[in-house]
Order: sequence, then structure tokens, then C-alpha cells
Amino acid sequence: MLSIVVAIAENNVIGKEKSLAWYLPNDLKKFKNITMTESKTMIMGRKTFESLPKVLPERKHIILTNNSDYKVNEENVKVITNIDELKPYIEAKEEYFVIGGGQIFKLLFPYTNKMYITEIQEDFEGDTFFPKYDKTKWKVIEKREGIVDDKSKYKHTFLTLERV
Repeated sequence: MLSIVVAIAENNVIGKEKSLAWYLPNDLKKFKNITMTESKTMIMGRKTFESLPKVLPERKHIILTNNSDYKVNEENVKVITNIDELKPYIEAKEEYFVIGGGQIFKLLFPYTNKMYITEIQEDFEGDTFFPKYDKTKWKVIEKREGIVDDKSKYKHTFLTLERV
């Protein structure tokens, strides 16, 4: 089963110049807590992988790229070049986490059954956007207001949605 994990600004921005357009520690903590459950496996595009500070500990990384020459010499990293190679993850009962970027979200959205969204109530400049989707086809199963403090300065809401 594929689940999306994403933070989205009010204007649908999810990134800027191969990075997040904001710093929100509460969201980073939530991201870690989610991706450390179930399969502990994250699916991402090459640009998202390259934007990470390092291979994230205790989790597997699956990189989907068109570049057949792309290699990563790390035990917890698998590079695939064809969406068909994701079929076992799509069909699994266990949860696998799609973490971006924009092209990967758009490509895998039809196969996604759950979304963990951090809505940031702020507009940001950016060059990467989350795909538009029909919110009537998703049910909110959990909603929690994030805590705004000295470190997490933007008003935000944590949502968990399931496809209806």
C-alpha cells in the first residue's frame, strides 16, 4: 500500500530549489515518526533523494529515476527505473511511504490509498507543487492542530486522509 507523506503550503508549494521552502521542526518530527513505522521504506525521486542531508537512518530508500546510469552505493538504497518495479509495494498490505517530489507524487497518486499531510497556513515562493486532487474522494480520519512556538513558527495542521 502506498501512502503519501507531504507538507503543503496554502498555495500548494511543496519545495523550492530542491529543498523545503520552510523550516518546521514539528513537521520533520512527524515525518520521522511516520516513516519509521510499517515497512520503514520511503519511495522518492532522484531530486528528493539528493536533497536529503544523508541516507536517513533505519529506513530503506527506493529511488525512482529515468536515469539508468544512476547508482547509489548504500545498503539501504535501491534505485529503480521503471514504475512496474513498484508493483509489489503498491499491492502490499504493508505501508510504503511516497515522500516526493512533485513528479513522483503526480505519478504515484492514482496508486495511493492514504495521505499524511501537514497543511501550512502560509504562502511560500516555490518551484515544486503538490498535484491538485478532488478532496471529495478523500476522508479525513485524523486532524490535529500543530503547535506554533519559537522553532515551528508557521501555523500548521496535521491531517491523515484515506481514499473513499
